[in-house]
Amino acid sequence: MRFDPHHLAALSAVLRNGSFDMAAAELNVTPSAISQRIKALEDRLGSALIRRGSPCQATPAGARLAKHAEDVGLLEAQVARDLSLDQAEGPAVMRIAVNADSLATWFVHAIAAVPDVLFDLVIDDQDHSADWLREGAVSAAITAHDKPVSGCDCHDLGALRYIATASPTFMQRWFALGITAKTLSRAPCLTFNAKDRLQHQWMAQITGERLSPPRHMLPSTHAFIDAARAGLGWGMNPEVLIHGPIRNKRLVPLVQEQPLDVALNWQVSRVMSTALAPVTKAVRSVARERLTQTR
Repeated sequence: MRFDPHHLAALSAVLRNGSFDMAAAELNVTPSAISQRIKALEDRLGSALIRRGSPCQATPAGARLAKHAEDVGLLEAQVARDLSLDQAEGPAVMRIAVNADSLATWFVHAIAAVPDVLFDLVIDDQDHSADWLREGAVSAAITAHDKPVSGCDCHDLGALRYIATASPTFMQRWFALGITAKTLSRAPCLTFNAKDRLQHQWMAQITGERLSPPRHMLPSTHAFIDAARAGLGWGMNPEVLIHGPIRNKRLVPLVQEQPLDVALNWQVSRVMSTALAPVTKAVRSVARERLTQTR
């Protein structure tokens, strides 16, 4: 089945911008033309592609078709590069699943090194980001899984090192008797979201026990650090982001010389691997410089 590229462009623009009016402005056509193109796609597929609202959102079928449109754009961009042609349609769009801590510490430096690509980043935990690849919703992902997802190539990147840290005041209040299973089970910890298991992994590494302390939910890498400094709780923070607070004694490690290294991998769709080679090269290069290399 072949799709009209103008129809696919309209679908991608609506989902990217969240509205028919903004999609029309981006493509320099009328909102009516956008609506007609979406309707033509939906009539052809016999399925709704967009949930109208503010913002507009994709149905499962719409998300899959939009991903196909992005893949086509990336492949066409590769051909244009290979043949030294002008890319009249503008830069291609690449959708990637990445964990928030990688985005806050090193991943931006990688994608900034790749010209002529617009990035659409999906934020998810490294233990779950591979699901986006399995569903065909992204072209590549930063994931903790070293077993390739079906149809993907997997590249080891190194490890993101975390340090369990808290404020000196918090340490005095909750850990005056030391870091034990008993004190850890009572002291409030910081958790990014329900998927975040880093604190539990570190506690198991230290005590050999499965503990469930009270927890605060803070879905922000930098708010995690601010909350730890404010004495709200203790949490696993990327080492690279807390050198200053530790040096200034605003944060202290719960246990010296007990980091948690989280291995990261770059998984990329094999069908798209050639088109995405510049991105893969940049990701692997920056990861070698900024992640802990364990091999």
